[in-house]
Amino acid sequence: MVDLAISVGQTQTPEAVLFWVLAPLTVAAALGMLLVKKAVHSAILMASVMVNLAVFYIAQDALFLGIVQIVVYTGAVMMLFLFILMLVGVDSSDSLTETIPGLRPIAIVAAVGFGGLMVSLIGRATLGRNAIGLEAANSLGNVQGIAQLLFSRYVWPFEVVSALLITAALGAMVLAHHQSIQVRPTQRQLSTQRFRGKSLANAAGLPAPGVFARHNAVDVPALLPDGTPAANSINATLQARGDMLTSGTFELGKVDTSKGEEK
Repeated sequence: MVDLAISVGQTQTPEAVLFWVLAPLTVAAALGMLLVKKAVHSAILMASVMVNLAVFYIAQDALFLGIVQIVVYTGAVMMLFLFILMLVGVDSSDSLTETIPGLRPIAIVAAVGFGGLMVSLIGRATLGRNAIGLEAANSLGNVQGIAQLLFSRYVWPFEVVSALLITAALGAMVLAHHQSIQVRPTQRQLSTQRFRGKSLANAAGLPAPGVFARHNAVDVPALLPDGTPAANSINATLQARGDMLTSGTFELGKVDTSKGEEK
């Protein structure tokens, strides 16, 4: 993309026209990916960004990289993410309350710092240098040129990166399946533990995973990560009939200082 922008001032080639047509669309899709509320729309916009990048690669004679960008990333990885989002379902009304205070400013600062680093690296690599192109590198073919460099001059970094990726994949599998390695108690053992414990408060079972609540009745609102009640967790019919209980006695963080216990 940078080489295309430099070549615009020299001559109006079809490559430059392609850049000025697709570059604004790519930037708009990238911004829309960050600003849209629905995760499915964000995934579709990201797929469009990847397709546009593939077109830029092909326009600059990097045919193999462009085809891999479409087949691997857009056709396999992004479509897998899209199908997972469609099957699992992500509601736009999900709570956006931060579970870790201060995480959003830290992410913004890190993103700005990474963006500045990338701009500096790209500027030092392109400013004051003439665009050469890939004609000489592709003299024997694009795939042959990549293979010649990858398995001769850069064979050691290639093998190191391959080992790191395999190690990361194995580590992710171990972390994701750690529960299957441990011996899990049976349903009978869990039931016995609930009724023979010190208290019968959890004898009826705990709320479902991911629910910030201390009561599982349908007329008690669930709690958001910051401890405030979630109004959408109560059926509208119960609210209209006035059968909804207040969540004050079940909210987190209310401690009786005289007894040292939570209310």
